[in-house]
Amino acid sequence: MATKILILGASGFIGTNLVEYFASQEDYEVYAHLHTSSPCYNAQVQEVYGDLRERHMVQDLLEGMDIVINAAAVTSGSKDIVERPWIHVTDNAIMNSLVFQVAHEQEVKHVIFLSCTVMYQPQDFAQTEENWDANTPIYPTYFGVGNMKVYCEKLCEFYSRLGKTKYTALRHSNVYGPYDKFDLEKGHMLAATIMKVVNSQDVLHVWGSGMAKRDLIYVDDLVDAIHKCIDKQTNPFELFNIGAGKAHSILEIIKLIKTKANKLNLKLQFDATKPDIPTTVVVDCEKAKNILEWTCQTELSQGIEKTLEWYKKQ
Repeated sequence: MATKILILGASGFIGTNLVEYFASQEDYEVYAHLHTSSPCYNAQVQEVYGDLRERHMVQDLLEGMDIVINAAAVTSGSKDIVERPWIHVTDNAIMNSLVFQVAHEQEVKHVIFLSCTVMYQPQDFAQTEENWDANTPIYPTYFGVGNMKVYCEKLCEFYSRLGKTKYTALRHSNVYGPYDKFDLEKGHMLAATIMKVVNSQDVLHVWGSGMAKRDLIYVDDLVDAIHKCIDKQTNPFELFNIGAGKAHSILEIIKLIKTKANKLNLKLQFDATKPDIPTTVVVDCEKAKNILEWTCQTELSQGIEKTLEWYKKQ
């Protein structure tokens, strides 16, 4: 009998990649949760609808499922993180709280929660899962979303102690790749930068100084880590860092994109008035390597090339 897997947030960036991947795997019956829009997946995928802020809808969605991957979230770029940080807090806390509780009540076999790395304080070294200290303040820009993510991780651990459901929280670094939001206002850093490089003629306007550094992971590597969690996790709760384990400056990333896009003549103009988050966070992924036998396979140069090819086709 096929394993029923529900992917929440299936019309989003990570959710779309997850649906495409698991629909290509044998032994999975894929359910793609959509809030309003419909990507019109193929006949192998069953599309389901519901507002994750409504308990009765969450109950209907999770009924009979074996695995639930929660990729549903209110997300956007650095502009919103700086200017409207509250939009990443309330709805996300409500959605995750309901999903985790209903999964426990309905005895779903496994729930995977996509957290992130915003709770880590900026450091020059790669941080393990144990390096985060609740007594150390979260970086001010990430105070709201960082504490919300920690709350959701703790909920996963809480419910894992109460019943039969396994829970996994993945602190993934900055994800990029096909189906990302290529939008200057709402897109992630790398997608927005690709869009600016491809569409700029003479001058590329860079937000901030370009000195901030990011640990970037190609979306296929994140999907691979999720599949390995399903196959290899044995404990009721696990928390894993998932990233490349190295940091690249914004300026270095821009130069790579310029090279791959054949836009070497673009001049850079830095705009200090635009939102900038001058932090460096790199994650140590030894735990995922040891338990899941997972490592990041896609080098940044290769991932940018793949993402550029996909974006140009759109």
